[in-house]
Amino acid sequence: METPIISCCGTVCSECPAWPDSCDGCFAVHGTPYWTAEAGLERCPLYACCRRERELPHCGLCKELPCEMFRSLKDPAMSDEEHEKGLSERIARLKSRSQE
Repeated sequence: METPIISCCGTVCSECPAWPDSCDGCFAVHGTPYWTAEAGLERCPLYACCRRERELPHCGLCKELPCEMFRSLKDPAMSDEEHEKGLSERIARLKSRSQE
């Protein structure tokens, strides 16, 4: 089994339908996954905050996790329930990574 590619926000890049054909994961594209262009963003704000501003390897090491930005960035195709479930899974994944 391959090791999953996990972004700094806890999303499993290697489970995304765009990976690896349209995107090699947030670390490989330096926070500019395919959806940033669709959203009119230069870079993912979570990646920019975590990697550029705070210089952390991932959000799990941030004392503010989950911050307002982390909670508010939502895929518009998700229901509120799906979003909350995804947040919980990402936070748990990040916290376990911070123990490594």
